[in-house]
Amino acid sequence: MAEPATPDGTPMDRAAFHAWCRSHGGRYERLAGRLVAMAPERRAHVRAKQALWLALRTALAAQGSPCEALVDGLTVEAGADTDFVPDVLIDCGPAAPGDIAAARPVVVAEVLSPGSRGVDTGYKLAGYAGVDSIAHYLIVDPDRPRLIHHARAEGGTWRTALVTGGRLWLDPPGVSLDVDALYA
Repeated sequence: MAEPATPDGTPMDRAAFHAWCRSHGGRYERLAGRLVAMAPERRAHVRAKQALWLALRTALAAQGSPCEALVDGLTVEAGADTDFVPDVLIDCGPAAPGDIAAARPVVVAEVLSPGSRGVDTGYKLAGYAGVDSIAHYLIVDPDRPRLIHHARAEGGTWRTALVTGGRLWLDPPGVSLDVDALYA
């Protein structure tokens, strides 16, 4: 990820970040107040992201859930100075026209790439853990059947599991994810 110049070279607050995103093309995140451009993705990354989104969207529809699976675009506000753009998310909050932030993200997912592996498994893990509504953080390996599932447990602690196949229960929002199908 490369950091483009901000309009005045100083950190951006959330309102300035939202205004920047609305007026510029491309994809951006805000890390510690700094604007960060997101790099183009490998084909395997895009395929993994699409497979996860479709599986979650299908599972939500089968349950008649009011939640929405979204791919690549909405931000997740992780603290006062950070806005992430997960590869896939499930938002269970009210949608408002023109919003670029998820209202109530409950599941967020990042697909690993060579340039983002460290950020996804460290900085973003800590950031997503600080968002009260997030119950699940999925880290997806695009190259082999391997998904890391971080789940908020009772009392706010987190438990982590390496999932290589089978079904993964995500509650909330109350859906089952077929991990094998992601890699078919």
